[in-house]
Amino acid sequence: MRKAFVNQLVEEAKHNDKIFLLTGDLGFHALEPFIEAYPDRFLNCGINEQAMIGLAAGLAMGGFNVYIYSIANFPSLRCIEQIRNDVAYPKLNVKIVSVGVGFAYSALGASHQATEDMGMMRAIPNMVICTPCDPSETTQIIAMSAKYDGPMYLRLGKAREKEVFEKVDEFEIGDFHAYQESDTPNALFVSGSIADYAVNWIKENQISTAIYSVPFVKPINQSQLKEIITRHSNIVVLEEHQLSCGLGSAIVEQANDMFANGMIPEYPKIHRIGIHDLFLHVCGTTPSLREKAFLTLDKGLFV
Repeated sequence: MRKAFVNQLVEEAKHNDKIFLLTGDLGFHALEPFIEAYPDRFLNCGINEQAMIGLAAGLAMGGFNVYIYSIANFPSLRCIEQIRNDVAYPKLNVKIVSVGVGFAYSALGASHQATEDMGMMRAIPNMVICTPCDPSETTQIIAMSAKYDGPMYLRLGKAREKEVFEKVDEFEIGDFHAYQESDTPNALFVSGSIADYAVNWIKENQISTAIYSVPFVKPINQSQLKEIITRHSNIVVLEEHQLSCGLGSAIVEQANDMFANGMIPEYPKIHRIGIHDLFLHVCGTTPSLREKAFLTLDKGLFV
């Protein structure tokens, strides 16, 4: 995904001389295409992420569309106060790019794993939260971000993620992205790079279900969600994040409000699969940590 991010950012910068890229002493062997093409619009801020947010805010106030690039937890958890006060409160044009979210940095332990970041960002007003599932969705979201004037949080995988979609349909901010439709009661919502596992598991187990990638956790297209949960009474939500405040929480909140306000006739059954309020005290591969954190599908979830 990071390669897709950099390549598309280079393309956008060809037509937009206000795009500026900052990094916290990271991105080696990844950011070089942008650095070589636009050295006057790149700055390595060093291991100084909180100050980097302030610098990004200043550049945005000067008219730039600023992208901040760093490993998962550093530009999010470490900088939450600066993001809230310096970027989101004045609604500045800053895009925070967290690379290697969830258990992508599986060998480095909990300190390098971003499994609470969506919840923190969801609570901040004015913040758009993007969670592409593959390089193609990443490319489209970066193109959108270059035209969007305001703060965004981009939650990306690390590297070598497989393409989930053979053909990426156009979507707008907040939209669901249908992988396959189905007339069954089942619908699977999944966000981020764990979508590859989910799609393959559904195929291998011959499960009849609609599958939707959720490229945006905030905002969520309410009319699309209403249509989906009206057609499907059994919803499964899979995410590589704490159960608290993530995608599953967002779906439950929206469905609850729709039902309470009479917008849907029945409340669907919603199964949330996420991390069960725990830290993992072991290291390993990404698949092994996902399994230890109970991020697995089961046939019993589907009717």
